[in-house]
Amino acid sequence: MALPKTVTIVALSIALGLFFVFMGTIKLTPRLSKDAHSEMKQAYKSYAKALPALKKMGISSVLLRKIIGSVELACGIVLTLVPGRPKDVANFLLLLVMLAVLFFHQLVGDPLKRYAHALVFGILLTCRLLIARQTEERADSSESRNGQVDSQEQNKVKVS
Repeated sequence: MALPKTVTIVALSIALGLFFVFMGTIKLTPRLSKDAHSEMKQAYKSYAKALPALKKMGISSVLLRKIIGSVELACGIVLTLVPGRPKDVANFLLLLVMLAVLFFHQLVGDPLKRYAHALVFGILLTCRLLIARQTEERADSSESRNGQVDSQEQNKVKVS
């Protein structure tokens, strides 16, 4: 039977992965929702205007939107389909993206309802990462304890 932590990690990974695949796709193409795509275009134009340093670095609003959308799409696919350590890397990258998105929303003075999703998904990403770390640490400590028991038994001298 699967451990509750394992079920939680799998459920969070799939749910978060699918959400970021959806959001990344909306940022990249209008095929899923023309309205949402055009809203994203407008939002990223305001972010680029509020950060003149991006323009100095040669990053336009279109490029910024495509970079963030591509990272969300790629990391969402990894969270959904790829097993092991790459999920944690994707989780961390998405957490950084969520922090950047929160920064952008604060910079342009958006109301809370415009960026509440970024807060919620940032918290969910943090929870997933913490649960994954705890599960790994417990597995490592139980393996090291098993290794110590095996080495102690090998060092015993048999007396007959």
